[in-house]
Amino acid sequence: MEFDNEKVKILVIDDSDIIRTSLKKFLLEYDIEVVTCSDGLEGLQRAIDHKPRLIFLDLMMPNLDGIRLLKVLKVMDELKRIPVIVISGHTDKTNVIAATEAGADKIVSKPLSKEMLVKSINEVLGSNFLSSSKKFVNLSFAEKDQMTKELRKYFVNSLANKKETLKESIHHKNRELLRLVVHELKGSSGTVGFNNITDVCREIEGMMVSTDSNWKQIESKCNELIECFNQAELSVAK
Repeated sequence: MEFDNEKVKILVIDDSDIIRTSLKKFLLEYDIEVVTCSDGLEGLQRAIDHKPRLIFLDLMMPNLDGIRLLKVLKVMDELKRIPVIVISGHTDKTNVIAATEAGADKIVSKPLSKEMLVKSINEVLGSNFLSSSKKFVNLSFAEKDQMTKELRKYFVNSLANKKETLKESIHHKNRELLRLVVHELKGSSGTVGFNNITDVCREIEGMMVSTDSNWKQIESKCNELIECFNQAELSVAK
């Protein structure tokens, strides 16, 4: 597969709007063409259509999860040599082993940081791939600060829907719906600097798998999460 005369193209497959947006903004600093999608089935089609240089892949997604998509990618002759970096909020030993066995080249945890991304991409695509790129666009501090503010605002604007989904899952005691919304929030909130939301989401996930926790305790922690939403909205409104 030849890339020398082509603009570098990277595919991001993640069901979180914030993760997709933040990765796209980061990669655009290097004049990389970014293709994004929100579920595994669409991601497979995008990979076939675009033949990216690298794929970023979330593990928990609708329609076709990351592990199953990895297995499909690695048996298709036209795609199997494309490196895959798995990004997930669940990087415990079981998930790491499953992703590695399925063919992941690298596993990184959410929330993402610029340093982590640079290190991971350079490890997978070659030493100093990003920093040595002639296409690198050097953004000023003010431009990067503005980018961060825009991402935070975008995240906060999405909280109204997340809040309703959270309340619905609590009202109906829908553990699967709660698990999905908390998983997405845990990764995306830390990426834009709302670490308190990440921490509470992590606590809720722990309570949901603990035999010592009851639904009343989980509901109380979800109400704490909603209060964190309110604080985030106030901080952006200032």
